[in-house]
Amino acid sequence: MLAACGGGGTTSTGVGTPTSGTGSSLNIVFVPKQINNPYFDTAASGGKLAAKDLSGQFKQVGPSSANAAAQVPFITSLTQQHVGAIVISGDDPNAVAPSLKQAMAQGVKVVSFDADVAPDARNVFINQANSEQIGRSEVDLLAQQINSTGQIAVLSAASTAANQNTWIGFMKQELAAKYPHMQLVKVAYGNDDDQTSFNQTLALLQQYPNLKGIISPTTVGIAAAARALESVHKGGQVALTGLGTPNQLRQYVKDGTIKGFELWDPGNLGYLAYYVAALLTEGKIKGNVGETFTAGKLGSFTIGANNVVLLGPPTVFNSANIDQFNF
Repeated sequence: MLAACGGGGTTSTGVGTPTSGTGSSLNIVFVPKQINNPYFDTAASGGKLAAKDLSGQFKQVGPSSANAAAQVPFITSLTQQHVGAIVISGDDPNAVAPSLKQAMAQGVKVVSFDADVAPDARNVFINQANSEQIGRSEVDLLAQQINSTGQIAVLSAASTAANQNTWIGFMKQELAAKYPHMQLVKVAYGNDDDQTSFNQTLALLQQYPNLKGIISPTTVGIAAAARALESVHKGGQVALTGLGTPNQLRQYVKDGTIKGFELWDPGNLGYLAYYVAALLTEGKIKGNVGETFTAGKLGSFTIGANNVVLLGPPTVFNSANIDQFNF
């Protein structure tokens, strides 16, 4: 769905292409923030597709709730199993770092995706989109819906989630620079739990009766917030935007609770992450800045500054285009 683009303007120092058909040695395991999460399920489907393209193995393990400490035993176990690569979305960039460093010391390649870990605890980070672009565009989307005026809140995931915190930082910058009549009254945390996010939304509505809009840059949070708004007949009255999947939010777009939201294709994110893990495992790339490589159907990429690969720009979904997408 998203156009592939390079992660930086540095000079190429190497080119990599995975060798399909020799992938029986590709033992690559995904460790998401939590399993049975629609977003990570979609990312896993992309990983499985890449594994099929490369005749490799795909497995996913992880905690049932978003908790950084709960990811550590899985990392330790995979290290002991001598898997080829761990592909991880870090719930806390530092909490998982020691165990990931131990994995790397044992020869396991580490690719972070979705939410980065400490840079010295991974080889490459697959960034779903430019963080500044996400944070600023979320504010712009909401501003369009509330005439750039009024109290707003953010419903985030965990307070320790690096990607969420980075996006929120840019949201605050965008508000300060462009929207003097919009006031961020609170950042609430739903911990990527449906019921907690639902309750936090209701609490925001009670605490701020004049609230004009909510930004929820988490797929769990935005769906829970939409449901909460409808439960108190505030759908369409309190604007809601954020990051979500079309299949998850289609009904809320069609009934007017959500006018528009954003996301990259998490399937493509998982696909790209698996490809990079395969290249690292096969020794086709080292993960150095400036290396270029091809990732199957997504085309060519360049490893940018800080060993980051950028998937591409997010897409805005609304009533005009949402039925064109199925994920």
